Amino acid sequence: MKLTIERASLLRSLGHVQSVVERRNTIPILSNVLLETREGQLSLTATDLDLAIVENVDAAIETPGTITTSAHTLYDIVRKLPDGSQVDIHFSGEDSRLIVSAGRSRFQLACLPKDDFPMMTAGDLPHRFQLPAKDLKRLIDKTRFAVSTEETRYYLNGIYLHVTESGGAQVLRAVATDGHRLARVELPLPQGSAGMPGVIVPRKTIGEVRKLIDEFDGAVGISLSDTKIRFAFNDAVVTSKLIDGTFPDYNRVIPEGNDKHLEVDGPAFAEAVDRVSTISTEKSRAVKLGLEGGRMTLSANSPDSGSATEELSIEYSGNTLEIGFNSRYLLDILAQVEGETARVEFNDAASPTIVQDPGDNSALYVLMPMRV
Repeated sequence: MKLTIERASLLRSLGHVQSVVERRNTIPILSNVLLETREGQLSLTATDLDLAIVENVDAAIETPGTITTSAHTLYDIVRKLPDGSQVDIHFSGEDSRLIVSAGRSRFQLACLPKDDFPMMTAGDLPHRFQLPAKDLKRLIDKTRFAVSTEETRYYLNGIYLHVTESGGAQVLRAVATDGHRLARVELPLPQGSAGMPGVIVPRKTIGEVRKLIDEFDGAVGISLSDTKIRFAFNDAVVTSKLIDGTFPDYNRVIPEGNDKHLEVDGPAFAEAVDRVSTISTEKSRAVKLGLEGGRMTLSANSPDSGSATEELSIEYSGNTLEIGFNSRYLLDILAQVEGETARVEFNDAASPTIVQDPGDNSALYVLMPMRV
């Protein structure tokens, strides 16, 4: 194998694939990236056995070939090379070293044979549709903050993507919850997605796909079965196993009888929560809201730090109410409200609270209160 490639192009593609590779691996080959030449392009592949990414990048191929080498080491080398440099990659096959050179820099990297590299087969993916990158970005950004990181409840470690009915029409809905908060976002049903099974896309896969969206402006091709999902961009394809579990009936968590309605300036509310929570203890991060008439009083107390209060003008219809929340969870939800106003619906101090953007009925958030 012998080829020349621009540093910037190689660095961008390596940045995408190396993040799939775990830093600690008991299987040496999983630390490597597969380098393969294909008709004027270099193909880079990385996998952790649950998730695989393949990305193609233009290169001047002198001698075709295939080899694997350490993904993180190669990425770190290319990252430290000067801007604008041309990178030469050469593997003669006579020894087990891959030579990477640019200008006066020359590196010899250990390799493992390509035959040891595990290839992830997707199998038959019968359900196929396209989603504009901006729509997929919205589904991810509005829900992933609520994905659980608790490994024992593995079925909550991803975003639940499914087809359902809303307002008399079918929609594609994304839901995530960690038991403390829930995010639900939907969009009109994309052509070809009707009949797809409900699937739980793992947290790591979501993160890798989200990185690729930032540099892409077209439609993302999505193919899936009961066990796997594939996201196809122009030059990159991400294939992942799905979480094998049943997502809980989230509709049971969404309250219907919340009759106390609050409308408040969203950015001002978030800033006030952030300021007052400076005093709250690191463990609980508790902030108390006191609602009465046209005024909301935010307060926090800590045995070590002291206390804090702040008042906001609000529009509120309901009896006097005191309710506590984890400030970080509340801030995560308020960050999703894009309009100037946030609408909050309460029942009582112990019941789930709904947060919405009055100008966007396609997104709904539920937050569990806490004792303060």
